[in-house]
Amino acid sequence: MPTLVRAIEYYTYDDYKEWEGDWELIEGVPLAMSPAPMRIHQSLATEIIYNLRTQLEGCKDCEVLGEIDYKVSDDTILKPDISLTCGETNERYLTKSPEIIVEIISKSTAKRDEKYKFEIYEKEKVKYYILVYPQDLRAKIYKLKGSHYDKEGDFLLESYDFEETTCGIRLDFARVFARFR
Repeated sequence: MPTLVRAIEYYTYDDYKEWEGDWELIEGVPLAMSPAPMRIHQSLATEIIYNLRTQLEGCKDCEVLGEIDYKVSDDTILKPDISLTCGETNERYLTKSPEIIVEIISKSTAKRDEKYKFEIYEKEKVKYYILVYPQDLRAKIYKLKGSHYDKEGDFLLESYDFEETTCGIRLDFARVFARFR
């Protein structure tokens, strides 16, 4: 787990579920989410969710979700922008590692997404972690190999096949980014 500066207070899921607003909890430390994401953030998330969702018609085991709680442990609850999860049965929050997690980077959350969440998702064995950079219209894809992520590349106009997913998903970044070019 990443090492964060310890807060005076230590919180758990029981505390977290009572809070108003959008929060994440990492190792008992509460982290406020940014104000509502900018329009490009929301629009990119919609494009990616739509692109993934249309490929799941024949796959009843998997679903693509936007901003749902992922309860890693009692003191670590994250809220990925997008997740592809398979075989999840809990209705309140994710309990299993998603196969794909997408975080859309903003200045205020970049360090959290690129460092802390990266390390947590890697440790939790999320198969693919995608960081999307709206300003550059670029995505970085990381694939879990053994116990560590390897960078698969930077994607601007290319497609990528997520071969190690239950439903064999593909993302076409030319299509995802098309309306913003």
